[in-house]
Order: sequence, then structure tokens, then C-alpha cells
Amino acid sequence: MTPDRITTPPSFLRRRVLAAGLALSLMSGVSATALAQEYDVLIRGGMVYDGTGAEGRAADVAIKGERIVEIGAIPATATATTTVDATGKIVSPGFIDPHSHAAPEIGTPELAAAVPILYQGITTVMINPDGGGPGDLRPQIDAIETNVPGVNVVPMIGHNGVRRDVMGLENRKPTPAELASMEAKVKEAMDLGAFGLSTGPFYIPGKFSDTAELVALAKVANTYPDAFHISHIRDESSYDVGVLGAIEELIQVSRQTGIIGVVTHMKMLGPSVWGQSEQAVEMINAARAEGLSIWADQYPYAASGSSLQSSLVPGWAQEGGPDATVKRLQNPEQRALIRQEMVANLERRAGANAIMIRNYAPDPSLNGMRLDEIARRNLQDPLDTAIDMLIEGGASIVSFNMNERDVERLMQQPWTMTSSDGALGPFGVGGEHPRAYGAFPRKFHRYVLDREVISMAQAIHASSGLSAEVFSIKDRGVLRPGAYADVLVFDPATIRDVATYQQPHAYSEGMEYIFVNGKPAVMDGEVTDERHGRVLRRGQ
Repeated sequence: MTPDRITTPPSFLRRRVLAAGLALSLMSGVSATALAQEYDVLIRGGMVYDGTGAEGRAADVAIKGERIVEIGAIPATATATTTVDATGKIVSPGFIDPHSHAAPEIGTPELAAAVPILYQGITTVMINPDGGGPGDLRPQIDAIETNVPGVNVVPMIGHNGVRRDVMGLENRKPTPAELASMEAKVKEAMDLGAFGLSTGPFYIPGKFSDTAELVALAKVANTYPDAFHISHIRDESSYDVGVLGAIEELIQVSRQTGIIGVVTHMKMLGPSVWGQSEQAVEMINAARAEGLSIWADQYPYAASGSSLQSSLVPGWAQEGGPDATVKRLQNPEQRALIRQEMVANLERRAGANAIMIRNYAPDPSLNGMRLDEIARRNLQDPLDTAIDMLIEGGASIVSFNMNERDVERLMQQPWTMTSSDGALGPFGVGGEHPRAYGAFPRKFHRYVLDREVISMAQAIHASSGLSAEVFSIKDRGVLRPGAYADVLVFDPATIRDVATYQQPHAYSEGMEYIFVNGKPAVMDGEVTDERHGRVLRRGQ
């Protein structure tokens, strides 16, 4: 006889199910990964600022693969391949630089590691600002991916590169066919993975464009979700339309297209516009209240970096590029006309004493000297000295032309991101603006800790989560489970910029550990041998 089948009372089954559910519920508070107690990286005991603007909190951070998997009180029994004691340190998202001149050097085997960038805590750079870069992004992206960058790279498509490919350096409006060709190049770049459109109507050939041309290209970019228009605006001083008129032009492009608009490395350049930051803030706030998405980024210095040509030579005399400018300067009649306009441009730059030569290839001994100092040595007027230098090949310069109150007012705005505007070059070679080595640490040391212009939480947000939000860089710029593990551990007592205007080649200090895509990029304050960055593309 077959034994009777034993049945379980329904009430008992219900109790078993409830008990199992309770156990699973309790375990979910710890999470499955915590139960495994094995991570690739475990950062313990730090003050965690998550990049959202929230204040810091004491917590542990666990990384598995390329992602963050846990933030909180992780059991003492948990183990990891790499454990970091972050006691007394700040743990934050890796910084995002929306205005980096790291390309093309970051696409070379010699400089792909991006060491000066890493030492600032920057784990993602956005390249081709000011409308720069190539009109075709394929070779640039291929070179960067081939050499494996030390940081993540976000490509933008630059208007100047596109216009140069189509029209050269001509001072005129495009024909309908030429405009269509430029639009096609923008579309091609966006299809390739560019995140947005970069313009620089202060520089040639973008200087020769009008607002309608910028609007046409922004319309193409804005057919892609979350695209943006970031611009070195037409005027940051009183050269042309004035800084306020140039900001209004950017706002108009957004108003006519709906695209996100960003004033890049925003500043009030020269005594003639000092104090106008107050009006600029009002303009941007009014545009935002209107419903437009308008933002800005800023580097934390009161000195700009450019070239003698772009800073002093009138736009019409730059048509055709440097060689054409030199020919005009060698013609006595044209030289007189150019020089006349250079008088006002020099005043806008705060005078010859405010201009320091960064790189002058014909005579490197002049690097670090002021223009008026060189002129006195040559028994010349500073403008004639500048013209002679332009004829001999030109020079890059630093201009001490900003007011500290404007710098601070712009920094305090909730819509202002941190940027560097820094180049990437061989350590110790040639002159450089110190922002290439120190922009982000300088903001923390000088404006957060020393002057208390903004809070630590705001500074971290402006350097990470805000940029990720504005530019739609998915799963970066924040510390949360599921986000990419671009993570910094730095010491608030020691973070500082070391680079100066006279000695610009000096790595910043204070970054003790940096992880890029979950892998160690800086350990115990030293850059590792391996590179873990990647090119980020729209939609990937």
C-alpha cells in the first residue's frame, strides 16, 4: 500500500513564506554584494561628498569592476583587493573639466597619461573647446583610443574647425551650399558620438560668422537628445559687441533653437568691463527664469591666457591666418591702420604691464617677461615691440586683466561649473598658464578653504555632478551605487596648486588616490603606470 501523502497546513506555509521574506528583506539592507564581502576596492572611513551638492557624510565606498556598488557602513568583515584608509580625507567623484585643451596631445603615446590633469583630480575632460579641433573627428578619436588615455575624454565638434574645412579663413558669410556643408559636418560628428557643439566667435574663422550661422549649426546639434552649445563668446571685454552683448548672443541662440547654452570660461576681461559680472548674472538668471537652459563654466584665476594676435590684432587683419597678418604688418600703410586699432585693444587688456609673454620661440629668454619690460629694453613703444614679435612668429601670453570680485561673484552662482582651459604639454617645456596644472586644486585651496567664497559641497558639485548633469555624461560625476567608479580621495589639509605664473610646470598636491573606471590611476599620491580612461561617445 502506498503511504498517505503528508500535507503541510496552509497556515504553516504562510509562516514559512513570511519568515523567508523577512530574511530577504533584512539581507537587502546589507545587499547581496555586501554579503559576498569581496570587492575590488574598498575605501573606508572618509567624508563622502556625492557630487550632488549635498553635504559630506561619513561612509565607506566599495567598487566592483568599473562601478560603485556600495556606499555606507560596510561590515568590517568585508575584504577587497585594494583597501584605502580615508580617515580624515574627502572622498568625491572624479572632476569633470568642460573646457580642456588636452587634444591633440592626449592622442599621443608621450602624453596620453595626462599626468598634470590627473594630479588635479580630473578624471574626464571635454575636448575641442572655443570652436577648436578638427572638422572631422574620426582621426582624433581613433588616435586617442589607440593610445588609451589616462582620463575619460568627451569629444565636442568645433564650429571653427568645421568652418575652416569648408571656407578656409575667409571673412565673409557662407553661401547656402557652404552652410549646408557645415551642417552636414556637424551632423556627421554628432552621429559619430560628439556630445555637443563648441563655438568660438572670438577667434578666426568663427569671428567672421554671424548669429544666424551659429543658430543654423545649433539647430542641427539640437536634433540630438541632450545636445548643447558651449561658446567662447564673441567678446569678453569691449572689443566688439561687449561682454554683455556677447552673452545675449549665446542666449539668443538658445532662444531660437531650444539648445542648452553654456558661456565657457566666463569672465569680465579688462578694466572697461570690471563690475559687469553683476549685470551678466542678472541676464543669465532672467534667461533661466524664462525657461532657457543657460549655464557657465569658469577657471579660478584673474589672468587669462591667449596669444598676441588674437588679443591685440583687429579681426579684419587676421583674415587668412598668421602669415596673411604678417604680410599686412609688413606693409607700412596697413601696419599704421592695424596699430591704431591695437591701441584700444591693449587698453582693454589692462596695458602692456599686464601682458606677460608665455612662449616666444624666436627668443625664449623673453618668456616670463612683461611686454612693457621688453619694450623698455628695446627702447621701443610696447605696441611696436608687440608688432615686431608678431612679424617674427607671434607669442602666447598671460594677461592679468580680471577683477577678483568678478571672479568670486561668478563662482558663487549655482549655474557655474569649474573648468581649467588648460593645455597638455611635456613637463617643464616652454611657458604655460598655471591653470594647466592647478585649476581645480586652486579653487579648493584658495576659494573654499582660505577665503570661504563657496562651500566644499558646492565646489565639489560644480566640479563634478553639475557638469555631468548639464552635459548629460551618464553615470559620472556622482557617487552612488551603479555609477562609474571615477573616485577621488584627497586631503583637505594639503590640497593646493603649486604652479605659478613664473613657474607653471608644477604638479598639484593633495590627491592621494584616484580611480578611473574602477582602476587605480593614482596610488599614495603617485600616478600609476597603466591608463584606464576611454573616449565617451553620445549614446554609449
